[in-house]
Amino acid sequence: MENSSKQWRFEGNKRLNSASAISVRGVLDLVIGNLSTDDPRPTIPLGNGDPSQFACFRTSTTAEEAIVDAVHSAKYNGYAPTVGVLSARRAIANYLNRDLPYKLSADDIYVTSGCLQAIEVALAAINRPGANILLPRPGFTFYESRAAYEHLQVRHFDLLPDRGWEVDVDAIEALADDNTVAIVIINPGNPCGSVYSYDHLKMVAETARKLGILVIADEVYGHLTFGSTPFVPMGIFGSIVPVLSLGSISKRWVVPGWRLGWLVTSDPNGILQKSGIVESITGFLNISTDPATFIQGAIPQILENTKDDFISKVIVTLKEAADKCFDGIREVPCLTCPKKPEGSMFVMVKLNVSLLEDISDDLDFCMKLAKEESVIIVPAGKIRKIQVSLTKLPQNYTGMAFGMKNWLRITFACEISALEDGLRRIKAFHQRHVRKQ
Repeated sequence: MENSSKQWRFEGNKRLNSASAISVRGVLDLVIGNLSTDDPRPTIPLGNGDPSQFACFRTSTTAEEAIVDAVHSAKYNGYAPTVGVLSARRAIANYLNRDLPYKLSADDIYVTSGCLQAIEVALAAINRPGANILLPRPGFTFYESRAAYEHLQVRHFDLLPDRGWEVDVDAIEALADDNTVAIVIINPGNPCGSVYSYDHLKMVAETARKLGILVIADEVYGHLTFGSTPFVPMGIFGSIVPVLSLGSISKRWVVPGWRLGWLVTSDPNGILQKSGIVESITGFLNISTDPATFIQGAIPQILENTKDDFISKVIVTLKEAADKCFDGIREVPCLTCPKKPEGSMFVMVKLNVSLLEDISDDLDFCMKLAKEESVIIVPAGKIRKIQVSLTKLPQNYTGMAFGMKNWLRITFACEISALEDGLRRIKAFHQRHVRKQ
């Protein structure tokens, strides 16, 4: 029998608890935990951007065959080089070079386990004591989580809903100081569905150059655009400011579970090499895991041989879903969408709780919507301390999704019939809770 007076020297890492509190996954688990087991209807998942479960978003046969060929070749059963398989790095460089005014080489490419690891690498590489980073609000919360874990201070600049979620460039200079090292730009936008113009991105690049900071360009939704503004990679401005470009095959090929991404030094002037960032990137990869070697082996075939009709079909499906989502939201009086999404898989929606009788905020809206209608969407504001019964979360869970109170993030990347059903249920939920005049 263990002596109860024994003092053990170990305990849980509290840094992990605080970092994971800032996560979409944590908030989604909270909302999903409120689903009613008595509702016979299927759950409508409008919270997580993973359309791979839907038949209309099945990946290309070229990608599937590339994986089979890589496995059957028996060339990719061993460990991969730290920075990635050379053939994969060359293929990624060639793929990205289609849009750039200069040429990347394999030496500029670092293969990662999805775009999330690319984010981890980027933040670790730029970190130093006292450093801070400029993040968009709203933005992708993994940056917040990872920065918290790295003890990297975060400063937020606003995206402006009345200007198509553009960056508040004027505010950036006021936020930055001598310890600011980088700014994150997410384009196409998660969670806003925005797509930035050439001129706007050039303005951001020139502002970053003026401040002496690099740009981390999160382009995981690159080319997934369906509005009037074409996708412009931030790397185009690499001669103005050093850019760490992040991407993956997860979204364009609809295979997030394959975990294949990249970090690219878009820097024809060699500033990242001279400043030691390149060495830090390699140093991080030396002490971290690699994506599966056979996935890397399949990359040349995937990037070079995927037919245009597959890419076009994904874009057409997303555009139809975005239009349906935008129109459906307009039929719910308590919801306002400031701009129709033009890219990615998401839209940000403003919630007017004053029109509802018994809804206190965005979290309350999402929790009750899940319970009553079996529809999952993500609250965008800070999550207050709340008692939950989920085994995956601590009892006094507190966290945040996107840092905007009484806003919601909705994904439209699902079967059209499921999306329409979800929008009908949201409308019925509003009618049931509308404030009586």
